[in-house]
Amino acid sequence: MGEPLALEHLLVHGRPAGYPVAHREGQVLDFAALRARVAGWRAAFAAHGGTRHALFLEDTFEFAAALLGAWHAGVCIYLPADARPATLDALRAQVEGFAGRAPAGVTAIAPLPDADGAFRALAPELAALVVYTSGSSGEPTAIPKRLSQLSREVVTLGALFDAEAGDVPVLATVSHQHIYGLLFRVLWPLASGRPFDAHALPYPEDVVAALRPGPALLVASPAHLKRLPPSLDWASARGHLRGLFSSGGPLGPEALQACRDLLGRAPVEVYGSSETGGVAWRRRDTDDAASWRVMPGVQVRTGADPGPGADDVLAVRSPHLDLPEGAWFTTEDRARPVPGGFELLGRRDRLLKLEEKRVSLSAMERALVDSGLVREARVLPLADGHRVTLAVVAVPDAAGWRLQEAGGRRSLNQALREKLAPHFESSALPRRFRYLEAMPVNPQGKSTEAALAALFDPRRPSFRVMERAPDRVLLSLEAQEGSPYFEGHFPGTPILPGVVQVDWALLLGREHFALPPDFLRLETLKFQQVIPPGTHLTLELTWAAESGRLGFKLTSDAGAHASGRIVLGGGVG
Repeated sequence: MGEPLALEHLLVHGRPAGYPVAHREGQVLDFAALRARVAGWRAAFAAHGGTRHALFLEDTFEFAAALLGAWHAGVCIYLPADARPATLDALRAQVEGFAGRAPAGVTAIAPLPDADGAFRALAPELAALVVYTSGSSGEPTAIPKRLSQLSREVVTLGALFDAEAGDVPVLATVSHQHIYGLLFRVLWPLASGRPFDAHALPYPEDVVAALRPGPALLVASPAHLKRLPPSLDWASARGHLRGLFSSGGPLGPEALQACRDLLGRAPVEVYGSSETGGVAWRRRDTDDAASWRVMPGVQVRTGADPGPGADDVLAVRSPHLDLPEGAWFTTEDRARPVPGGFELLGRRDRLLKLEEKRVSLSAMERALVDSGLVREARVLPLADGHRVTLAVVAVPDAAGWRLQEAGGRRSLNQALREKLAPHFESSALPRRFRYLEAMPVNPQGKSTEAALAALFDPRRPSFRVMERAPDRVLLSLEAQEGSPYFEGHFPGTPILPGVVQVDWALLLGREHFALPPDFLRLETLKFQQVIPPGTHLTLELTWAAESGRLGFKLTSDAGAHASGRIVLGGGVG
């Protein structure tokens, strides 16, 4: 590990030309390569003009160079969480250009060759970044960040964790397009002189393979750590794990124990948000109930919000926040102060007025988990004609799955409604349910309300994961009788249209693999048998990243129904 450098002076003071900055597929990318690439990006931003540009690149080394190049050109970077067309289109009115991925019809900025490599120190007050909240409870909110905020937080991370982390490279399962990944995967390693891997590790198999060659830190999230298959050869990898970090929410008991058993250590859990930056941390090696320890320079208190039921709501004052002098930021979390920190008590109640009565969605979620039938539950309002009804997305535990297998989905629905009935008015009980192997999460590891609501779209097939691997997934799904796709195709003898079968393959493929955004063509498409309403199907999806081909096969007890390959392109970074 090199001498720590402030972000403002990183390219002024610099490091030796051969100093390793990143690893990419066995290749070492050194400081000379970073400096040259930053210069090229700086020249490109300057030539394009404007002070607000969006940046989406999957390669972390290229992302770091583009980000630094933008800052040295006086450009504020807007970080979209993903490169979906709708996400990029929404940024058109806010930015003056796009680097990396760009909307259709827009030419992306690219680095210029042979650019001048002299640099000046960056101004701490630079408007450096706009990040977005995860949108867990609605539309994502833009959060501006000054360079001084980011720089102070990087210094805090170094003071807390540099000594223990040592001189080892950084691996990550999380995206640098989110503030947690940006700080832990890019900015802290750059400032501390610790090399990082240019590619993320989306699957547990990738983590095992990446840890085998030698010591490393792993930056992960609860969404990844609660999906560690015990069947993998963790013994060959965990001896090289020198540090483990997790952020995005508290780690559940099962995931915590899996980390201890499979990875040989509990993670350093970091508490914070896009708005607050890092607030506190803890490491639960043996004590499952260990409290959160406040980071240096951060202050917390409870009971500052005058709203109803806000006596235990946590408020934060921090150098990582850009607020007026003395101002506090009120979070959505409840907490109990303890010496040196606090204990989290859960999220602030989400209240909804339904049938003229107030209903606590948070209390309903707690009651569902307390039923002993589900491990996780989210309750959300859905518009049903002219009225609003409640819907539940849940991850059943073993007892819940057994009940569904024995009596069907309706039996589990009814059992959960009966568990809720003593605590809520009958008019407020949920009417719609979806059961999943795991909650859908975005690149930040959060389950957004939009993603949960999409599960109730009648055009989307409900499914269960039967088998999963990095390049293959096997799903069980049903062509439900109520699907609108059967309407008019054909009267009296409805069958599922072939175009819908291909659409389902692509839709579910995008949920399980990191696919390129652009559809190019279909290959070897075959339809062997029609699919009538109520057919229980097995869908096998295979992803060949090197050729950009998503293969699919739809079968049932009646035999093969459809198969083919969907060719995709355009890149994801």
